[in-house]
Amino acid sequence: MNPLAHWTDLPAPDAPVPERYHGVWRRTLLETPEGRDTTTAVHWLQTAGWHADLRVPMGIDPATPAGRAQLQGFCGLTRITPAQAGQPEVCTWQREWDVQPPRSTPDAGYMVFETADRVIETGVHGRYLEVWERLPGSTGPSRAQAAHDAQGRPTGWLRFIAGGYQLRVRPRRAPWPADTRPDETLADLVQRHTGAAADLLDFELVFETLPGPAPAFP
Repeated sequence: MNPLAHWTDLPAPDAPVPERYHGVWRRTLLETPEGRDTTTAVHWLQTAGWHADLRVPMGIDPATPAGRAQLQGFCGLTRITPAQAGQPEVCTWQREWDVQPPRSTPDAGYMVFETADRVIETGVHGRYLEVWERLPGSTGPSRAQAAHDAQGRPTGWLRFIAGGYQLRVRPRRAPWPADTRPDETLADLVQRHTGAAADLLDFELVFETLPGPAPAFP
């Protein structure tokens, strides 16, 4: 990514995400009917409108084709639906771009804050429980931005900043193959379309701590 890129803010949603969600959340537990997961490195970065998420299973090497195919990550707008009829409020992550093929159900969870920095998510469209804990130093200024070159042309890079952290994303340019089925995996597609594997794996997701103090946006 060109360090001299010019960054512009992505469009903000009509309904901002409440401030209690802002920051970077690390998943400490996933429970499903199939078992428990405490080893996948999962970070969800939430701004006032946009989110970005990166999930890296333990033991994979993202630098290899096989490892890249197992990554999970996505970004898009977030919508909060207030609590109603005795149910907690719902957070819906609208995936504008996803590492993995499209899902058959929306990504939405019931959210219950145990403390200001710990939230429990349970499934709206599936059976699971996730525990999220907010990283210290992630509640400062936030931004969701796109990069442009010196001629004003989009470079394809996006960045999402919360406090002292950022998640940089470069979506793939290649479309999904015509025979892509909902809920199948990128690894399935790469195996089935070996000639298109390089294009399907041509994306970047980088979660990192920003050097120096958190940026001060106007």
